[in-house]
Amino acid sequence: MSFKSLPPGDGPSMEGRMYTCPLRGQATSFQLVDEFGDGQPYAGLAYEVTDYEDVTYTGRLDANGVGRVEDHYCGPVLLKLSQPYKGGDELYKDLRNRPHYPLPITELQVRAESTRFFNKDGARTRSNPAQAKAGSFYQVEVGELVEHDAHLPPMVERHFPPNRHVYSLFRQPPQATGFLDGGAAQGDRSSDNAMADLGFAPPAPKVQGIALLPNRHHVLEVRPLRALRPMLSTGAQFCALNLYQLALLATLSYSGFGQEPRFHPVDSPRVSFPEQPSSGNWFGAVLPTFAELWQVDADQAGGKAYYPLYEEVPYSRRLEIVPFDPQLYPEVNHPSLGEAQENPANIHFFDDANKPEGTDTQAYITHHEELILIAVRGTAEKADALRDMDAEQVPFEEGEGKVHNGFYGAAKALREFVVRYLDKFYSGQKLVITGHSLGGAVALILSEMLRRSKRYEANILLYTYGSPRVGDTRFVSGAEALVHHRFVNHNDPVPSVPATWMSTSKPKVLAARGAVTVFNAPVGLTLFITGLINFTGEPYAHHGTLRHFLPVDFGAGRKSAILWAPGCSTILDQGCARVLQEIDGLPVRGSLLRQLLDNADHKMVVSYIPHCWATLRRWQESQVFQRPLVTERELSRVDGALASITQQLRDLDRSLWGRPDAYLRSQQSVLAVDRLRTEINALSMTRQRLRELSVTRIDESDVYGAFAGQTQLLAEGLPRWLDHPENTVQEQLAMMAPPVDDSEQAIAELLGGHVAGAPYDLDIDSLI
Repeated sequence: MSFKSLPPGDGPSMEGRMYTCPLRGQATSFQLVDEFGDGQPYAGLAYEVTDYEDVTYTGRLDANGVGRVEDHYCGPVLLKLSQPYKGGDELYKDLRNRPHYPLPITELQVRAESTRFFNKDGARTRSNPAQAKAGSFYQVEVGELVEHDAHLPPMVERHFPPNRHVYSLFRQPPQATGFLDGGAAQGDRSSDNAMADLGFAPPAPKVQGIALLPNRHHVLEVRPLRALRPMLSTGAQFCALNLYQLALLATLSYSGFGQEPRFHPVDSPRVSFPEQPSSGNWFGAVLPTFAELWQVDADQAGGKAYYPLYEEVPYSRRLEIVPFDPQLYPEVNHPSLGEAQENPANIHFFDDANKPEGTDTQAYITHHEELILIAVRGTAEKADALRDMDAEQVPFEEGEGKVHNGFYGAAKALREFVVRYLDKFYSGQKLVITGHSLGGAVALILSEMLRRSKRYEANILLYTYGSPRVGDTRFVSGAEALVHHRFVNHNDPVPSVPATWMSTSKPKVLAARGAVTVFNAPVGLTLFITGLINFTGEPYAHHGTLRHFLPVDFGAGRKSAILWAPGCSTILDQGCARVLQEIDGLPVRGSLLRQLLDNADHKMVVSYIPHCWATLRRWQESQVFQRPLVTERELSRVDGALASITQQLRDLDRSLWGRPDAYLRSQQSVLAVDRLRTEINALSMTRQRLRELSVTRIDESDVYGAFAGQTQLLAEGLPRWLDHPENTVQEQLAMMAPPVDDSEQAIAELLGGHVAGAPYDLDIDSLI
């Protein structure tokens, strides 16, 4: 009589002897419970147990999640629960039956998705009420108990792992020549395990199932299958939630996908996403394990953490990264397909920088059952800058008007990638598209391309940040039905280009008392005086509903920020970063080239994201306390400056018509003065919009969009967000300034000694 002793390990040991001749008479029991010790979520599940002699036993868990195998052969047993889901939930049916990447969803997965975490942060428990009943207590994951697990989340740290040494008591499966050879045997060589660890042999076949010791009761705490996903409203209405969330997700497009291995075709059995930050890591690794993420750009390291608002969802409702499993999907994942092989990186991530005739465009795409998210990268490389400058207008083949040649080329390249994805996974979801800078321009053209298809036309929502103009007035008119929320930071120069007068002829000089080139033209009223005139064709124009970030500086280190919709070109095109501080009330921006080089207000991490966060904070406070979005103090500060600008323009209008220059009687001058007078009227409208903000009351839908009224979702997502101290600190940008005194002197002090509405001097000769 011979026996094997159990090797020492970190789990319970087995006493006695194991006979080499097959003997029956042993029994093993087990219970599946959730993190609260309840076994009812797993009641009735079909299980399969295999003993040391490869005999299989089947059964169903009882009402308390308990199963038992009697009279099995001596030695440990292997427990699996791979029963396919056959219920009626449409989401799971769709995922199991979809034509591309159908998911092997099991009944166990569905049950685990209905359970919840004991700790609200998803950390593993350190105790369980059912633990006292166990001979052995293990914390397990669904992926360990089913046959296919490539679509399931990565393993997380646990306090009570299964006893890995029990697996050594089984007959080891034969080593294979490779993971795709169907398991061609090379003999039972234990030395191959060590060789595999050193990289000189194929990996040992993975054993699916949890090994259990005989004559013992095991309690298995199954980790809930829950995930986090950023809250995104699918409603067409603008909301502060999307403003902030999509600023973060647009910035994430500047990072890579982060897949390992990076080579193509992939000839390993698995891929992973360890790189942070990266879109692969966000949606394929960390959020699926219920861990919160905030870093969307490497430049954020050491800075303030800007956390998205997350909603907790069943794992199958996360933003998906498709699985990679060459054995389950050999028709698309097998490395023998070469360049035609699909893997998560080339399904979800677009980067054509290294391709012949590439456009150096980068974007990522992912989806869940309600929306498909597309984020396009802005200017990041030299090739991007050259594309930005390629302002020649070319016909928009999919619709009306003409568009920027550089942006159009990038959008065409991206469209093919996006349509391939939509052909696989689009089932009527909202297409939520976002981008910053060049990315916003490409996103706009891409969105209009997709809108022209009847399949998607009613399901597109576009948010852009600091986007330049992309097309002429006819293109903008033709794309009017596209829902586009456009955001400009106060002194961001990029939305001012291409200049409205840029066109196919690519003019370099505007005549106005001497040569004024594109790169040395003073920006402000100058363009009104010289004339915003396109020499050939329609002028470039902006698309979408503009909202503009305007900082308000009260002095003594106190400031706030207003998000509003100005209607005047003075603010829309020329910005007003220092409009409230300059002695003449106008922005001083220098040459266009200098603005583009010194462009802090254009950057996402240091400018757009903080302002979006501050706006969300302000709107939340306004909604909760029923306060207006603009205080009387801010109204006085800004309206005084706008009144001064208006007066200066009127003075300029009178001065121009009083000059004897023959040039000022030219047709070009008449057009310039007409535009000047239009701007005066627009400023009046802008002042009225500002006043309306001072009395506006907003509701929950203004802040949270389609989440308004969803009390449970907000009750879970908001406290999670507010648990981060970064979201409750008193931030100057988000501050709601206290009411101003009625004293005119107090107002004057806030304005740096200038009483609101008092005239300023304007040196016309310095502008023309």
